[in-house]
Amino acid sequence: MPTLFISHGSPMLAVVDSAARRFLAQLGPKLQPPTAVVVFSAHYDSVTTEVTSADRPETIHDFGGFPDELYRLRYPAPGHPKLARDIVARLEAAGVHARLSPNRGLDHGAWIPLSLLLPRADVPVLQVSIDSRRSPEDHFALGRALRSLRDAGTLLLGSGGATHNLALYAHARGRDDESAPPEWVDAFNEWTAGAITARRIDDLFHYAERAPFAAQNHPTAEHYLPLFVTLGAAHDDEPGVRIHSSYDRGLLSLDAYAFGLVQPLPREIRVRAAAPGPAVLH
Repeated sequence: MPTLFISHGSPMLAVVDSAARRFLAQLGPKLQPPTAVVVFSAHYDSVTTEVTSADRPETIHDFGGFPDELYRLRYPAPGHPKLARDIVARLEAAGVHARLSPNRGLDHGAWIPLSLLLPRADVPVLQVSIDSRRSPEDHFALGRALRSLRDAGTLLLGSGGATHNLALYAHARGRDDESAPPEWVDAFNEWTAGAITARRIDDLFHYAERAPFAAQNHPTAEHYLPLFVTLGAAHDDEPGVRIHSSYDRGLLSLDAYAFGLVQPLPREIRVRAAAPGPAVLH
């Protein structure tokens, strides 16, 4: 399986047509069907590494102030307790203290993109937490510890944001998806793309000091850190490929990256997917 990093953007991705929504809807059928999905979401932030282990994880609506239709959505994918125990064992063997979390469901960083990628909700899904107090190197090591899961058909999915200044985004209601990004957003976004493509891992580890406008684009680290799990899950001979690029209000980059794709995606999927995505499961 390839490993993916997705910028999940606003929860409205689930219900409002956009280039990013169309991209995710058309990406799913192009991927080899996974045996399971392990999501590293910006919205599961824990001091101790946790692995969800419910048989039937609930759909968590961990957001506020959105239309009622969002709160009626459910993503009823099964869990995978056996895989969760295996992941805890792998992490402990790699020196990462981890524990099962049997009661936690799927946050919107997991279920919203998956409702577009895998709308039938018939593939087992679990989550592994990040820790925003830890370094990019620690998250890279997390991906390395679980990289071999790809050999058994497991999709390792980082879900965060290539840029994520939520305060400025909230005050930019006059902008739309076609708004050009300001220079400080574009500069950081393109720096990230170049570093991933060239596999400049050390530069990425030190993005806070080396990337232009890093603090403006990521006032906090939690939405960037899932990228490092994805980088760690990739092999050294698997360069990152930017498989989608678009913006929400010109401020949130919705870029997506893949490592280990067997063949390139058609241009109509990578750039501007043409048809609306499927309905989200209710």
